[in-house]
Amino acid sequence: MTAPATTAPADVLDAISARLRDPGYRTWRTQVEATGGCAAPIHLSGSTRVLDRDGAVLIERGGEILAPCGNRRESVCPACSDRYAGDAFHLIRAGLAGDSKGVPAAVTGKPRAFLTLTAPSFGPVHTRRTGRRAQILPCGCGDRHHPDDPRLGSPLDPDTYDYVGAVLWQAHAGALWHRFTIALRRALATALGIPVRAFRDHARLSYAKVAEYQRRGLVHFHAVLRLDGPDGPGDPTPTGLTGDVLREVVRLAARTAVLTAPRPDGTPLVLEWGRQLDLRTITPAHAAHLEDESGEITDAALAGYIAKYATKGTGASETAERPIRDIDHLQHLDVSPHHAAMIRTCWELGALERYEELGLRRWAHMLGFRGHFLTKSQRYSTTFGALRNQRRTWRLTEDLVQLDRDTEDPNEIPLDLSTVTVVNDWRLVHIGHRAYAERELAVAIAERNRQQRKSRTTQRRTA
Repeated sequence: MTAPATTAPADVLDAISARLRDPGYRTWRTQVEATGGCAAPIHLSGSTRVLDRDGAVLIERGGEILAPCGNRRESVCPACSDRYAGDAFHLIRAGLAGDSKGVPAAVTGKPRAFLTLTAPSFGPVHTRRTGRRAQILPCGCGDRHHPDDPRLGSPLDPDTYDYVGAVLWQAHAGALWHRFTIALRRALATALGIPVRAFRDHARLSYAKVAEYQRRGLVHFHAVLRLDGPDGPGDPTPTGLTGDVLREVVRLAARTAVLTAPRPDGTPLVLEWGRQLDLRTITPAHAAHLEDESGEITDAALAGYIAKYATKGTGASETAERPIRDIDHLQHLDVSPHHAAMIRTCWELGALERYEELGLRRWAHMLGFRGHFLTKSQRYSTTFGALRNQRRTWRLTEDLVQLDRDTEDPNEIPLDLSTVTVVNDWRLVHIGHRAYAERELAVAIAERNRQQRKSRTTQRRTA
């Protein structure tokens, strides 16, 4: 469906100059600015109408419009990635500090923790370690790696690295997290001295987590954990559940959460979390730094920290952006040899009947990871859908207010949104810009918007 770029990158300056002189440039720019500078907009043709309760048309627009693609990856669309990160920030922050949509500010006083769970080792890899005096220590290969060394995260010996185990762990990472939350609720019930089946009647575990790829191509999870009463954030946490209890049971659950999956030859593979477990207390301090002097995490910075990872790709050596349809295409992808080996392993395991339900070929471009990058429990905070609805409501309200200003009779336009109906009739035309130069111009618009937002934020902080 995506229209191919018709301008080669080498000729982009001439193409941009020609596009700027085009008579239709101003109209095109206005449409692109309305998407925030989307790099792969969705072209729609049709109309939208806003009707009052009697069926009279208040607003009617038609023709061809651009809609943002909504891709969360910065490497695909910087503009939509920024919007996703902004929504992720508000979603996470609402559960940390409260908001005006059902999460009380009292959540700052509840037992909370910031947890990082990692994957186990499947073989020695190139690493960059530092000593107590910040000196760079030699890697297992004997070299002292630069931070941008492409070898970081790749196996010291690819021939002995357990690629099958790594891919199977990755494919079950979401199920392993689910097993961890089950173990955590059981441990919390034990701490309260109640049966596990009665836990939901006494307390609730609320969380939000984001998956981040490490350089070795395996995900680890950053999670915000919060203990609520049975009815959610507005309900007091039971007396027996404290911050110390939360940290103790998290460590216990991380050790006991285990899955077993068969290897291709039928031998069992134990799937568990890695030994590296980072667990910190969250404080309600409104600081600009991620950590305060005691090393605890501040809620004001933590939301932005987690939101940043929600838009990342796979790290220093990016893998494919889209599903792989033919393994022969792997040789044409700009990926590291290590990531290529993981993709190939996904493809080979995906052909086996015992792994059919994992859909490994479908997720080969994600190195076998099948889960969502940002997930939360039901009562943690608001939702992405609610945030998008707020934006749509705001835009509709602005349209009606402007229409009211342009109308001679001030009572003619109803400003109560419950009395209007929006009727959309759009069809897909194509996806993406028609030329490479148009994409570059759109990305430039997105970058200008980003710099303006940073400037406004800096001005507010220094005012």
